[in-house]
Amino acid sequence: MPRSALTAALLAAAVACGLLATPAPPASAGSAAPVVTRAALDPALVAGRGATVAFAEQEAENAVTSGTIIGPDRTAYTLPAEASGRRAVRLTPGQHVEFTLPARANAITVRYSIPDAPGGGGITAPLDVTVNGGRRTTMTLTSQYTWLYNQYPFSNDPGAGLLHPDWWITECACVPSATTPPPVIAKPFRPNHFYDEQRLLLGRTYRAGDRVRLTVPAGSRAGWTVIDLLDSELVGPPKVEPRAANVLAFGADPTGRRDSAGAIDKAIAHAKRKRLKVYLPPGTYQVNRHIIVDDVTITGAGNWYTIVKGREVALPSPAPDGSVHTGVGFYGRPASEGGSRDVHLSDFAIEGDVRERVDTDQVNGVGGAMSDSTVDGLHIRHTKVGMWFDGPMTNLRITNNIIVDQIADAINFHTGVSGSLVANNFIRNTGDDALAMWSEKSANTGNTIDHNTVQTPVLANGIAVYGGTDNTISGNLVADPIREGSALQVGSRFGAEPFAGRLDITGNTTVRSGTYELNWNIGLGAIWFYALERDISADIRVTGNDFLDNTYNAIMLVSEWSVKDLYAIDGVRFKDIRVDGTGTSVVSARVKGSATFENVDARNVGAVGVNNCGSFGFPATGSEFSLADGGGNDGGWLAPWLLPNTITCDDRPPVVPPPAPSPW
Repeated sequence: MPRSALTAALLAAAVACGLLATPAPPASAGSAAPVVTRAALDPALVAGRGATVAFAEQEAENAVTSGTIIGPDRTAYTLPAEASGRRAVRLTPGQHVEFTLPARANAITVRYSIPDAPGGGGITAPLDVTVNGGRRTTMTLTSQYTWLYNQYPFSNDPGAGLLHPDWWITECACVPSATTPPPVIAKPFRPNHFYDEQRLLLGRTYRAGDRVRLTVPAGSRAGWTVIDLLDSELVGPPKVEPRAANVLAFGADPTGRRDSAGAIDKAIAHAKRKRLKVYLPPGTYQVNRHIIVDDVTITGAGNWYTIVKGREVALPSPAPDGSVHTGVGFYGRPASEGGSRDVHLSDFAIEGDVRERVDTDQVNGVGGAMSDSTVDGLHIRHTKVGMWFDGPMTNLRITNNIIVDQIADAINFHTGVSGSLVANNFIRNTGDDALAMWSEKSANTGNTIDHNTVQTPVLANGIAVYGGTDNTISGNLVADPIREGSALQVGSRFGAEPFAGRLDITGNTTVRSGTYELNWNIGLGAIWFYALERDISADIRVTGNDFLDNTYNAIMLVSEWSVKDLYAIDGVRFKDIRVDGTGTSVVSARVKGSATFENVDARNVGAVGVNNCGSFGFPATGSEFSLADGGGNDGGWLAPWLLPNTITCDDRPPVVPPPAPSPW
């Protein structure tokens, strides 16, 4: 495609992304008082849920700005849809957005988007930062890690034709390669993954009430800059480990100019002989391959101060595992070689250079198999997956980490992980499931995902459980999934082992969830059960959860059309649930089976309380899916006439946007 045509196409994409919204008058774009939110909500609405973090979140749309508020919009492939809270602020050169600090801070994180280069590959552009009108600091923003296009596994080329012309697509409701005349598909096709974020130490501590202004300077290469939010934080001094194997003593370069992988290996070998920790003092360390860890503790000065950063490196020939690249990462030994034990990683950052999705690549921040180990206080960005573990392995604790801007998952327990914990982690902007337990070939058993915050997964789900035995999902906050997934999924798919024992989904809150499923052309539930490859019939208890501001349904139970007569979802128990706002129904059943509902309270329901299609046989005896009333279900959504299995099937009811959530 000619460059001029690509430029026009990218402009069209910007229009589609909501970037040409009508400007809001500056006076209505926010007040001087700081508005602190969690997942773009009043923190009181999500008290006790999600991760406890050191920073305060402030949405740009609540700040003072001379720019334009874009959104709200939940339509995939748009800038507002991928923003926290589905709104953001668009700035052109010379415009600003100004935040008032709610507490003392010496560091900020800015979540933003800028345009792609016309031919793909990204650009860089400046953003000026001032506090109280004082000395200017310039951040260099980049879109080199954003702007993916096309069908899975996506492309960096906005001008590329369909990657899979033999797939059915909603844009023409057809299979393009089997359609005569062939449809014309607009380019760039399905732009997505727009946002990135950067951190900045301000050089001194500022007080509550001080004003942080972000300004796009005149002459910026970026025709527009979208600011989603600002996180402000008071970062403590660097941590010091005087009795440790300091990597500087083994030749590591803290300036990042020389490769430090070999020096870190030497420090690890020395530390293991002397039974010491390995210490990474403040600095940036260039590492372009895996650091293999076993029976070792590696700690940094804090993830704001110690950065392990590397390039993605093409391998001369594919590795045995199928990788065609390598890159920075800390890896336990493969489970086939016995795995690693007693690995403890803490208090540093890992920054990768992954710009495309290659599923066979091992270019994750942390990987391999690690038993009796801990990962704590890391900050990971721009890797394929933050942490991917291939078991069997046991007793791993992943706590207090921040994982952002991933091409795929944040954390995945893959195959035979047992007795392990994922707790108090903050995750934003993943390109696939943020947190997943995938029991492929061997069941994950006895694991807990507890009190994590997940925001804006671009594709798939916030938290997904694919098979396994006796696992728990508790106390999490999941907000703003974008497309083809939702906040919580329980799925018999991807070759997973069956669900067995008990699965507890307890005390979680989901916000603005229930996305549009591109392939089915229907809306999903905030929590959805999916029987694709086998029945789901374990002891599954969904207790004490809040489903807020659901785009479509709050609860969905579904099977694939091709197997609808083969598999069922039976005996799921819902208890002590609050549903505040649904675009359509409280429950959508598109499978045979049954569920029990007790003390499920709902309000602001947009359609009939139960959309019951069963397995689409529509027998005279009623739906193949039955609902049992356990008592205490308030709000009129589970009316007697719906029980036990009245057919109320409406594939695509009109969506009624619910009001904003409020105290119950």
